[in-house]
Parts: sequence; C-alpha cells; structure tokens
Amino acid sequence: MLNERKSPSIHLTRRAFGAGLAAGTGFLALALPVRALTVDQARGLIDQAIGEVNQVINSGKSEAAMFKQFEHIFATYADVPTIARSALGPAAKTASAGQMSAFTKAYQAYISRKYGRRFREFIGGKIEVTDAKPYKSYFEVISTATLQGEAPFELRWWVGDKSGKNLFFNIIIEGVNMLASERTEIGSILDKNGGDIDKLIAALNAA
Repeated sequence: MLNERKSPSIHLTRRAFGAGLAAGTGFLALALPVRALTVDQARGLIDQAIGEVNQVINSGKSEAAMFKQFEHIFATYADVPTIARSALGPAAKTASAGQMSAFTKAYQAYISRKYGRRFREFIGGKIEVTDAKPYKSYFEVISTATLQGEAPFELRWWVGDKSGKNLFFNIIIEGVNMLASERTEIGSILDKNGGDIDKLIAALNAA
C-alpha cells in the first residue's frame, strides 16, 4: 500500500491540504456553551482521536478498510449532527426529521471518505497535540501535522459539550475553517440538485 501510485487529484501538500478543506475562506462560529468540560478533557479528547488517526494512517490497510475506521473515529469524536446541520445550512430548517437523519448518515460517510483520502497522505508522518486553551465559549486544541518532505503545519480543533458529550465540532487548518468550507460545498451540491434534499443525499451516497 505504501508504494502504490497516488492520484495527482489527492496529492497533499501543505497548501493543498488546507485548500482541500475549503471552498472559501469564510468564518463560521457556533456558540457552544462550556459546562463541565475542562481544558484537560478537551485536550485528552483530541489526543485520543489523533492517536487513532495516526494508527489508521500507518496501519498499511486497504483504502476501503481505512475509510471505515475513519468513519468510526469521526462518529466517536465529532459532534456529527451539529456539523451536518451546519453543512446543510438554511435547508436544515425546512428538512423533515427523516431527511435530516438520512442526510446526517450520508454526510458522515461522505466526510469520512473525503478527509480519509487526504489523511492517507500522512502515511509516514504524524499529528501531535501541542497546546489547548479556552477559546470564546468552547476550547481550542492545537496540533501540529508533520508530513514527509513538507514543513509542519497547524490544525486547531474546536471542542464543546453542547450535545451532552465532549466532542469536536470544527477543525481549522492554517486559517481554513472546515464548517464554513463544508457549508459552501454542500450548498453548491444542493444547488446543482435543484434544492432537493433527497437528491443531495443520493449525491453524497454516490460520491
């Protein structure tokens, strides 16, 4: 697996990783109230998540197997319903409960494949947590990604407990905001499907 030829479309560089996350550079913040969550708990959550990501990217498993593991990590450590609702944007207000459930499930798998392909480019590299601090009404955990032949770059994880669990709900990569870029991208796919949420769900499942 380590010697496989990689498609140029998913080749990752320091800038390409950030660009792959963004369809724009807009900033979107969700105000998540901090309750029992502490800075040490926030850091511990991301430490654990990153540890599992590092294990997967250096496991030597097939791409399909890695995608399943990335989805499990995403479902375990991310506030998927919050991220999915943010990605769907204004359409979330008119979606039925069934549509939101189907969209969230499709989006979880879609995002895991999307970022899983990019995280595969970390083979031989690593991500390490370097700091954590209170930020606005949640916590920000700072990590450094080191790739072979590339200068290290920074990933910032926003962690809150709005869902009743300690989970991350956003990633910032050198100023590139995942929530904002995903909302732009999903909005574009929805527009291409005439604003039909069911067609959007089908498109994500097929992507």
